[in-house]
Amino acid sequence: MADSLFQKLQFQAFRAGIPPRTKEARNWFRKQVQTLGGINRQKLLKDEALVRATRPRMGEMYMFFYDPKHKETLPYYDTFPLIILVEKAPGGFYGLNLHYLPPPLRAKFFDALMETMTNKRYDETTRFKARYRILQSVRKLRYFEPCFKHYLTKHVSSRMAKVEAPEWEIALFMPTQRFKKATAGKVYTQSRRSLAS
Repeated sequence: MADSLFQKLQFQAFRAGIPPRTKEARNWFRKQVQTLGGINRQKLLKDEALVRATRPRMGEMYMFFYDPKHKETLPYYDTFPLIILVEKAPGGFYGLNLHYLPPPLRAKFFDALMETMTNKRYDETTRFKARYRILQSVRKLRYFEPCFKHYLTKHVSSRMAKVEAPEWEIALFMPTQRFKKATAGKVYTQSRRSLAS
């Protein structure tokens, strides 16, 4: 347990009497992970609470290293996305990279996404019904726009680690984003602007 950052945080929440999978839990995890400081992303991908994804499935959450094909022309990009896999796309897949939203909006968006879950069991059968047509049609899900990205399979530069449902709330707020060509603050400002327009 000592080697798993996810299990350590889950245990701390349990000892603090935080009820799992509630807004209170999300707020608690958000405060806790902000105090973590630097996270070794290579080590995190090997965390025993994560599952190596051999065949990623729609509606599940993943983290991985990514080297964009068009990085020279992109204004900024994240080299360590945290995504919910939406659907297949030419040469890869569409994903919602939650890092593109500032933590307060990320929490709101996640709360809305939870209403699309296939079930409330929080096990290997629990997934998000986050198809593009659903994201577009439900007002509560409007925060998807800055997060919606096209990832090319050939440019995924590490294993894809599946975040299991019980760990979603922790992964959601972990400071693991690795933005290039812009600070997180600038990315969040741009995301807020795009949502306001």
